[in-house]
Amino acid sequence: MAEPAAAAVRNHTAEGPAGLKRRRVAVGSTEQYEETACRLGEGAFVTVVKARHRDTGRIVAINASARPTAALREARFLEEACGGGANPFVVGFHGVVRAPGTLDLCLVMDCVGPSLHDVLRQLPRRAPPLPEATVRAAMWQLLTAAKQMHASRIVHRDVKPQNILVGEGRSVVKICDFGLAMSADERPPYQPAGTLWYMAPKMLLEKPDYDAQVDIWSLGCVMAELISNGRPLFQGFHGQGQLSAIFEVLGAPDDSTWPWFSSTAIATAVMPQLDVQRENHLRELFPETKLSKEGFEVLSILLTCNPDKRLTAAAALEHPWFAKIDALALPNKVVVLSRLPKRRRIHHIHAVCVT
Repeated sequence: MAEPAAAAVRNHTAEGPAGLKRRRVAVGSTEQYEETACRLGEGAFVTVVKARHRDTGRIVAINASARPTAALREARFLEEACGGGANPFVVGFHGVVRAPGTLDLCLVMDCVGPSLHDVLRQLPRRAPPLPEATVRAAMWQLLTAAKQMHASRIVHRDVKPQNILVGEGRSVVKICDFGLAMSADERPPYQPAGTLWYMAPKMLLEKPDYDAQVDIWSLGCVMAELISNGRPLFQGFHGQGQLSAIFEVLGAPDDSTWPWFSSTAIATAVMPQLDVQRENHLRELFPETKLSKEGFEVLSILLTCNPDKRLTAAAALEHPWFAKIDALALPNKVVVLSRLPKRRRIHHIHAVCVT
């Protein structure tokens, strides 16, 4: 079942997102590329195709958007986040091109591989859990990406398995799709943005002053999904239902765990009507047979409702669980041809490449 999604996007301005380096974006031509017989994805606002650079032969993914201002905004975020290749766990960005005679802009990116969502969904239903070393290696890469991304003051706001690509022989994961990203230098209020099952409690409560810690929560949800072979941990159908799903596992917050929560509307008006327990049952879902003591400590600190107690990506990487990192080797039992996940809230696209 595909997860429900809820998003609200801030108004975009031609001047670009606050906090990012102001620079002129050079726009090339789509004539530099030859489209292959492979459509990687299609949605309401974007089409992604596989193409070859005519001069170099490089295979790329071209993301064609019908909204030029939004495309330029995403290009600035993606360029800053990947750091010209300095952040190997963010999809590589090669520039902006335009088809002659049109105003449509296209983002040119590395053509990486299937999404983590697809890789996990292809595991046999009764397959054993992924080895803990595999989960640790994947999370080290993703937290490293987040550390560098957050150091650049970029908040992704839509981290989820569909927006994580798997490439290079299943040995690397890369965050993609910065269509909902924002700069932490933009002034609040911020609107809720992202995909419901991966949204942090503070965002679900519609608090307008959230920060990069919303990405850390999302990464905790991704970690839980890795351990569970693709089963999302929290599955609500609307904001209140999602909070209830979270509290059923982690326990409802109180003044000792999240001081200002007791003054929120849901705590005063809704919670008294719900039969929500206070105990944390996360360990029952992830016993030591699935996750070691140190691994569970990392999962717990990522999935902490109070963002003030949730570790940053940089701090999480210092945890002893990451003292030894093995090479990442995600399962490759079923071959999936390359595609980029579709944008935002449209139904999942399952594209087939014909080469």
